[in-house]
This record gives sequence, C-alpha cells and structure tokens, in this order.
Amino acid sequence: MEHEKQGALPDIRYTGVFKAPIQKVWKAVATAEGLSAWFMPNDLEPVVGHEFQLNAGPYGMSPCKVTEVDEPRKIAFRWGKDWTLTFELKDLGDQTEITIIHSGWNEHTLTEFGQPHPIVRGVMDKGWAGLHQKLGAYVEG
Repeated sequence: MEHEKQGALPDIRYTGVFKAPIQKVWKAVATAEGLSAWFMPNDLEPVVGHEFQLNAGPYGMSPCKVTEVDEPRKIAFRWGKDWTLTFELKDLGDQTEITIIHSGWNEHTLTEFGQPHPIVRGVMDKGWAGLHQKLGAYVEG
C-alpha cells in the first residue's frame, strides 16, 4: 500500500444495480462504442497498456492508458495526468452491480487546465451522478 499523498481527497464512487447481464454492461464500459454512447467519444480497447484518447469536448483530447483488465469484472485506465477511472462489475444473474471509481484527487493539485482539484471534484461528483444514471439507461434500454 503506497503512502497516501498529503492532501489526498476521497475518491468519487457510485454503485448501482442495473437490469442488464454483465456482458452487456462490460461492453458499455470496456469498448470504444459502449463508452462513447454514454460518456465521451474515445478509441478505447480493453488491453493493458493501450493508449487512447477521450474527447472531452471544450477541453479537447484527453490522453488515457489502460492499466488493468479483468474481463468482465474490472477495467481501469489513467485519465489525464492525475486521475484513474475504474469500473468494477459484479454478476447478479440477469442484473449487474457496477461501481464507478474516479480517483487521484488532491487538494493541492491543479488540473491540466489550471483548475484546483477540490473545485473540479465537486463538479465531477455531480457529473458522475448523472453519468451513472445515463449508463443505467443505456444498458437497460
């Protein structure tokens, strides 16, 4: 367990159960087409070490790198210079529990765009609440 950096802020976490089989939810978080449908346009491939880009609209292209793949239970990737996004899935038969974890927050750190992490984290926390619902609507549709 690496030593926690000074000023670390809690991860953003959202967990929910969706009425969709695990493979369908996996495709929604671990393929470019699925992730684009509810999150941002991208060229993700679920391969450790794969480098890809998220199209963050007004913020431009955001570099990412896949760090962990355990199909169909977990995928994680670095996002930008500070963050890691992790999707953890649990098979509940005809339903799937999914946890979205956005980690790497620090009160002393600025984003690539010069915004303080605590402010961005507040905005992103609200954003993920909506995105979690959007993902649910996508996989249940």
